[in-house]
Amino acid sequence: MEIESANCKHRVSECTDFNQLNIERPLKIVQDIDGLETLVSELHKVFSKSYVNIQEVQKLMSSYKSDPKHWKKYAKFDRFRYTRNLVDAGNGAFNIMILCWGPGHASAIHDHADSHCFMKLLSGSLEEVRYDWPNTVEPEVLKKLKKPTRRCCSESEDNVVNKMTNLDITSDCDNCGQKGKIENEKCTDYEETGYNAQEMEEIGRTRLDVDDVCYINDALGLHRMENPSHVDGAVSLHLYCPPFDSCRVFDSRTGKPTEVKVTFWSMYGKKMKRVIESDPADQE
Repeated sequence: MEIESANCKHRVSECTDFNQLNIERPLKIVQDIDGLETLVSELHKVFSKSYVNIQEVQKLMSSYKSDPKHWKKYAKFDRFRYTRNLVDAGNGAFNIMILCWGPGHASAIHDHADSHCFMKLLSGSLEEVRYDWPNTVEPEVLKKLKKPTRRCCSESEDNVVNKMTNLDITSDCDNCGQKGKIENEKCTDYEETGYNAQEMEEIGRTRLDVDDVCYINDALGLHRMENPSHVDGAVSLHLYCPPFDSCRVFDSRTGKPTEVKVTFWSMYGKKMKRVIESDPADQE
């Protein structure tokens, strides 16, 4: 059974009855959704059921055609970093938000806390950079899949990355600053914790334009989102199911994970009085 039949109301690691992790085949759009509020209403209907098909969610996201008059009140930008703006908290099974990216803004490399993530571009353009998991970190879903597959939104069947690889690189140690070959050896300062520093491996890039929809979960890898423009902003719509309030970000030079809290810049169109930020480049 493929992931199209996996239940979005369950964590990814709980969906153990599929062999492939992809929803890239073309979808037939059977309806046009005429506004963001209508999209949210349709999503509530879908998530009120006990079983939510991944492809059904993607079809709804694709059926909505972006119009700034629908989402402008949620688009809160910040001069220094991208912002996360809650649109709807769902019914406990999902939440939906708008992210605003100033010129050159980017997220850190991050996971998705064993949840499903759908992204739709509303304005501008974004680039998804996808990474393999470091050998020192294993998500729950990969523990249950013997042959995990990871790929970018637009990659073909022939380009699926089917296995995790051991890196042989020369790098600066993020902890002690020493240069050296990092293979199976541990930097001295990491030995006490058993952490083996390792540079993150990029496995693909995907450019997202207006109304493109993309999907990722932890079985497909890690990613970072970035606005490649140094002039124009970008706006994206994100749906997470189930919702989560923390995730892990990864140091690109060492693969070292750090757990961070997920915060909102605004909720329901109103800016939060105080935002507790765990990191200036936390999760997307």
